Amino acid sequence: MDPAAYVPDVFDPRIYGAGIPYESYRLLREHHPVAWQEEPEIAGWPAGPGFRAVTRHADVVRVLRDHTTYSSWLGATQIRDPDPADLPFLRRTMLNQDPRRGAGDHGRLRRLVSRAFTPARVDAFAGRVRERARTLLAAARDGAEDGAADLVRTVTDEYALLNLTDLLGVPAADRGLLLEWTVRVIGYQDPEDAPAPRLGPDGKPLDPRSPALLGEMFSYARELAAHKRAHPGDDVMTALAEAGLDPAELEMFFFLLTVAGNDTVRSAAPGGLLALAGDPDAYRQLADGRVPVHTAVDELLRVHPPVLSFRRTAAVDTELAGQPIRAGDKVVVFHASANHDERVFTDPGRLDLGRTPNPHVSFGDGPHVCLGAHFARLQLRVLYEEWRAAMPAPELAGPPRRLVSNFINGITRLPLRVSGRPG
Repeated sequence: MDPAAYVPDVFDPRIYGAGIPYESYRLLREHHPVAWQEEPEIAGWPAGPGFRAVTRHADVVRVLRDHTTYSSWLGATQIRDPDPADLPFLRRTMLNQDPRRGAGDHGRLRRLVSRAFTPARVDAFAGRVRERARTLLAAARDGAEDGAADLVRTVTDEYALLNLTDLLGVPAADRGLLLEWTVRVIGYQDPEDAPAPRLGPDGKPLDPRSPALLGEMFSYARELAAHKRAHPGDDVMTALAEAGLDPAELEMFFFLLTVAGNDTVRSAAPGGLLALAGDPDAYRQLADGRVPVHTAVDELLRVHPPVLSFRRTAAVDTELAGQPIRAGDKVVVFHASANHDERVFTDPGRLDLGRTPNPHVSFGDGPHVCLGAHFARLQLRVLYEEWRAAMPAPELAGPPRRLVSNFINGITRLPLRVSGRPG
């Protein structure tokens, strides 16, 4: 088949359960950088109208930065179209707003959460984050059967969740709820990872981000905010509870911080360990101190971005990489493809822990660049430092399992050897 004529599918979530389709991305970057993709019905989720897949780094950055042309407000940020009745609800969160567009006030909300999520507040948790990494790694090592442990179950899920709930100020007794809600929202495409979908009156699955399925989380957010007003602490929820948000804004902030804040590290941490297990020479450079941990963190984020794709909707007729795009078209950027673009990254398939510069887009770009990037980098740096201090070189003890999702780059099982000398 002529590769210039072949347009591989990068939509089907089941593809990603087998692995990131790097060869398909390469073909798209080379021959079809803004490629039309069909949206067939899959596993009960209805068919959609199709979209443009953007795979080159420069084009991904252009789309993410140009909110006037490529809107988050018009159709929200998931590939599948939301129910039109849910769209006003989804626009309450700043993720689905544009600067200076519509009723949402993206700038005001972003400034509010930035003041709550200050680097100083994040850095104050560094000692607690380090102690948690040590404790979880030691428990995984001590409780291992035959010298191996599933790092997702024993370390990284708990690590991401407990660090976030400390920062938010969620009481210890309630922390399991946040993981349950995250799995429900993030893992909905995966028949093993998510509970059976609830069906609407038409027999179609309800979107887990719809108001019909988020009532429990929102009720909890209101109760927690009331508790923080009565019993303030040095945490993000206290700052948000005292910020003068209306109830709907507060609820959507809690949703965004709970799901995005948890799953960023929940996906990146096991992904980084898996990448290190696949390249013992690179890990040896890290263990010996020949590469700085902070550059290693960014390279591991490049090769395993937490988020695979984000959708925008064209607000006007335009052109991208020579392809005409009509107002209303869905335009989806693929982060994992941009991070492997040969036009930007030398030898992109190689894990180069000392790579610099490293302009990956794993935390996005433009007005929606990830507000929690500093906190995520802190957690990842500490985890890798504590691993090299106390654990053997990462080595697979069985096949990992990837999340079935075209949105989140998740690892749901990661069996690693945990017995042996550090280094």
